[in-house]
Amino acid sequence: MATTKRIIVLRFSAMGDVAMVASVLKEFSEQHPSTELIMVSREAFEPFFNGIDNVTFHAIKPKTIHKGLNGLYKLFQELKNYNPTSIADLHDNLRSRALCTFFRLSGLKIKRIDKGRAEKKGLTRSVNKIFKPLRHTVERYADVFRQLDFDVNLSHKLNNAPQKIPAKAKNLFLNNAKKIGISPFAQHIYKVYPLEKMERVISSLSLAGYELLIFGGGKTEQATAEKWAKVYLNTYNLIGNFNLTEELAIISNLDLMLSMDSSGMHMAALVGVPVVSIWGPTHPYAGFLGYGQSETDCIQIDHPARPNSIYGNKPCLCGVENCMDLIHPEIVVNKIKEKLNG
Repeated sequence: MATTKRIIVLRFSAMGDVAMVASVLKEFSEQHPSTELIMVSREAFEPFFNGIDNVTFHAIKPKTIHKGLNGLYKLFQELKNYNPTSIADLHDNLRSRALCTFFRLSGLKIKRIDKGRAEKKGLTRSVNKIFKPLRHTVERYADVFRQLDFDVNLSHKLNNAPQKIPAKAKNLFLNNAKKIGISPFAQHIYKVYPLEKMERVISSLSLAGYELLIFGGGKTEQATAEKWAKVYLNTYNLIGNFNLTEELAIISNLDLMLSMDSSGMHMAALVGVPVVSIWGPTHPYAGFLGYGQSETDCIQIDHPARPNSIYGNKPCLCGVENCMDLIHPEIVVNKIKEKLNG
């Protein structure tokens, strides 16, 4: 069937949010094979969309050629060449709104995500908190396509299809030990499980015979992961050694991922791998649980002050002890063993 509709999809950041978009586009593409999608995001995130039928990736370069209003107008001119029929703004920030303004003047139909800001404020405030699950972010993404008159039914199920293991990672898969990915870092420090406690988790899992692969971070995190790899048996640092495409392929062959409320959780979800996740001042109720993941696999404490942050950029308000500190390493280890052993 010939392509009859072409949608430009806007979501520029952050890494985990863009990975969630990819999960939605996978199912949208299966349900609407005659519709072409032009995904506009940062160049680094292109691997998330590799292999999704009918998706063309177009990079935004906000620090160079697409900087400022003139740069966004240049991006508009580039995107106009696709002859789009509508725009799905899944970001709703200043850049996406400016871009949509250019398209609106061209007469295109534009729909924008409802981020539920008032609901999220109610969930995180300290007085008169409204503690209830909010709409999942992936459903908010799908709502934008529904407003564009497309039926979208998200399965919320993991679909694991192990990819070819990169040549330089094959030595990590030579034995039959169960493979656990560990993504212990996050953009905001308040979402990071205390590293001394994470080290105790790694020590216990290593002694139990699991193979541990550490993902995600920059130079500082790489140094920490390399230190752990030297101390603990069957523990390997992948930070700085593989690109995003290779990391996704490796993750797709894991038995489990241990992650914070961060991009590691969403990368694992994208390739169909179950995740045990650790939550501090944020909460799954805000709608950012990994696609297809279960709330029963979220490790968190019950406290009336939680959650007090949507993005994890605010410290915990639980009192003398941080809510992360109240999660003992044994709880994390036992949850992982329970998940792996059924």
